[in-house]
Amino acid sequence: MRILVTGASGMLGQDVVTEFRQRDVTVAAYKREGLDITDRVGTLRVVEREKPQVVINCAAYTDVDGAEAEPQRALLVNGLGPKNLALACRESGADLVQISTDYIFDGVKDSPYGAYDQPDPVNVYGKSKLWGERAVSSLLPNAYIVRTSWLFGAGGRNFVTTMLRLGREQKTLRVVDDQCGCPTYTADLARALADLVGTRCYGIYHVTNTGAATWYGFARSIFAGAGLAVELNPCSTGSFPRPARRPPNSMLDPFPLAETLGYLLPPWEDALERFLKSLFFPKGG
Repeated sequence: MRILVTGASGMLGQDVVTEFRQRDVTVAAYKREGLDITDRVGTLRVVEREKPQVVINCAAYTDVDGAEAEPQRALLVNGLGPKNLALACRESGADLVQISTDYIFDGVKDSPYGAYDQPDPVNVYGKSKLWGERAVSSLLPNAYIVRTSWLFGAGGRNFVTTMLRLGREQKTLRVVDDQCGCPTYTADLARALADLVGTRCYGIYHVTNTGAATWYGFARSIFAGAGLAVELNPCSTGSFPRPARRPPNSMLDPFPLAETLGYLLPPWEDALERFLKSLFFPKGG
């Protein structure tokens, strides 16, 4: 099998490349400089040249607040980019994995969102990712749309590393306690993606570590796991006004992931423990 990964220098992209290479799969890893998915002709040319069986799109505009200031850029990368990849995959016969987000939902539901619940994004970022989903679905039957949430991992900035930095700099912190979601370790997500493409069971999937937390609860576990003594106080979203609205509930129901892969991802607490261990006790360190 030959895999093409876009956004290969990003947090998820790095782990996806590593996971497939550990399985002795040939991987063509493209950073943005080598493959700009907003360029339709260039995207088609790269896919034609590489001849992958599967394309995994990890390229994305992920600045949720920034998308409010530059919506055109977010729509280009998160909407038009996946459309260009779907067109290229349709031309070449390749499967496509499109990474999407919990932020396509409005957050008013009082239970986890299922794969076929009606999307209704409340910010530009969510709208741009939903456009990408719909472009892929309309153009390519042999596609996996994988929604995930609250990513953390070794390859980029994320909530865990931000909390660790702030916890070392400040003795007291306030963290939002009225937004709930599913923290997800990119290494675990990459493993699930690699297994999913082997099934050829195309469709929409919610792939996160199991369990849910608020940002405040997540932060408490981070500081406990890192052994940092921080006075942590819960607060409301209204206490921290941001340019982009956030859904108060973005928990994702994994059905039918276990029925397709034969397993669910480990609890987020377990994933966090492994990630912190990798930070403090790196291999060979």
